[in-house]
Amino acid sequence: MKNFNRALLVCGMILALSYLSAAADAPKLTFKFTTVNVPNSQQTHLYAVNNAGVMVGIYLDSAGVQHGYRMQGKKVTNIDNPNNPTATYCYGINSSGTIAGYYVSSSGQDQGFIYKGGKFTNVGPKGSNGTDAYGINDKGQIVGDYFDSNGVEHGYVWNGKKYTTLDIPGNSSTLAWGINNKGWVTLQGVDSTGNSISALYNGKKYTKINVPGAVGSYAHGIDTAGDVVYSWTDSSGVFHGALRTKGKYYKFDDPKGTNTYGDAINDHHEIVGPFHVASGDSEGFKASY
Repeated sequence: MKNFNRALLVCGMILALSYLSAAADAPKLTFKFTTVNVPNSQQTHLYAVNNAGVMVGIYLDSAGVQHGYRMQGKKVTNIDNPNNPTATYCYGINSSGTIAGYYVSSSGQDQGFIYKGGKFTNVGPKGSNGTDAYGINDKGQIVGDYFDSNGVEHGYVWNGKKYTTLDIPGNSSTLAWGINNKGWVTLQGVDSTGNSISALYNGKKYTKINVPGAVGSYAHGIDTAGDVVYSWTDSSGVFHGALRTKGKYYKFDDPKGTNTYGDAINDHHEIVGPFHVASGDSEGFKASY
């Protein structure tokens, strides 16, 4: 029996050493960065990319005027809501090309919209005091946030007929940013200590998915496989990007600047977002992994 137990111990040690060796030899995830800017723009912010590689965001033109835009290959099309063309924000796009975003109304409140077939349609729960649309999946489900009559921020998901409020348990505010084709939603919230946290809602339960070591964690886009891209802040308040894939977290920064923001991800392992250059202006990036 002693020899048998000793054999088990030796086998266990061999397995442990094999595991540690495999872990040590496991390759790190590599991100390849490409700068993406609207031609002749002063600044470019890149917020979403669909599976066809079409991207949306906002930019400042040569005169300093802001526009929402869609970029397909080298072709850039302005997406300016006629209710406020200089304050239109494009944040999400699905495979059919429908865009989600918001504009600032004449009363100064945010108003969510979808843009499809050249037409803008307002979205958001009725009676809200400001609403935004951030993400849209291939089923046309939309997520965003709204403010109630008491000024409290809530997340929501819209299935084309019904709005469902999303609130991270124990948080004072919630914002829904991304939704994948399974209906999983990424959420941002503020906990009781005032820190920004991240969560995932799978239609039944909320799960915290904070970036390890982050002071503030902001979950953004999510792909069909459930990979999540983030922006997060360190103890100095600097923003970085991160990717959560298969339960592991990989942090990244665009090597050409500072304050990297991971905003969206598609099903082809492409991440997009903005970063700051030395002047403080923003440029867009696309990173493959």
